[in-house]
Amino acid sequence: MKMDIHNEINNNIKFLAKSEIRLKILSELQNSPNSVHGLVKKTKITYSSVSSNINKLEQNNYIKKIKSKYYLNPMTKIYFQTLMDFKNSVEIITSYSEFWDKHNLNQINIDSLKNITDLKDSKLIETTPLDIYKPHNTIKSQISNSKSLKAIFPYLHPEYPQLIENILKDNGQVELIIPKSISNAITSKIDLKTRKTAIKEKKLTIYPIENNLKIYLTICDKSMSFGLFKNDESFDQNRILISDSEKSQAWADNLFKNIKYDVIK
Repeated sequence: MKMDIHNEINNNIKFLAKSEIRLKILSELQNSPNSVHGLVKKTKITYSSVSSNINKLEQNNYIKKIKSKYYLNPMTKIYFQTLMDFKNSVEIITSYSEFWDKHNLNQINIDSLKNITDLKDSKLIETTPLDIYKPHNTIKSQISNSKSLKAIFPYLHPEYPQLIENILKDNGQVELIIPKSISNAITSKIDLKTRKTAIKEKKLTIYPIENNLKIYLTICDKSMSFGLFKNDESFDQNRILISDSEKSQAWADNLFKNIKYDVIK
């Protein structure tokens, strides 16, 4: 029974994905119901091609006609959205293959991988021969212009303690997940009075982790940055993804919460 359902789903998705014309028609009908003439006008596809594919979609129960307009059936909406999510996921991975390929993804939870399309508006920042510190300086700028910071720091950069201290002095909020081995190195470089006040007022929270961290993440007021380790266990300081979209922020926050849960459970 399960195999039959699996095969049926596969066949449905294959049928829809097989034709670019069908996908364009479905995309338009996803936005709003339309007639054949309306679809021809919207898609710029010939009348005969639209009509032929509309008939196939209707015969296979993917769409229904009400008066002169065609509507997507409920399951077709799900199939189409699945196809679009997969297409967007592939585009994200192929567009930034240098970022994803030969990198360790083990610490990214299943939900975050499934929702990787939320990063579609992100931008890849890479080092250049003229600016080898471009990724770090980009992150530094994000943190410097933020009153809050959630971060997963797998290593200690000499500038991090001061950046954190500046946020705390501005009455901001800082939440860190860091290796236990660098916890003291970070906190000891933050002004003692500032640090104590922030901890007392719960403006500074640190989650030291025994296991090695294999991702880099910052979540600021209006932006996020995300970095990975290479398969040789070294952090890739040459490239990061950044974004200021709400979806990317939510994606990063979900990843942070998931790793925090693993740390404190």
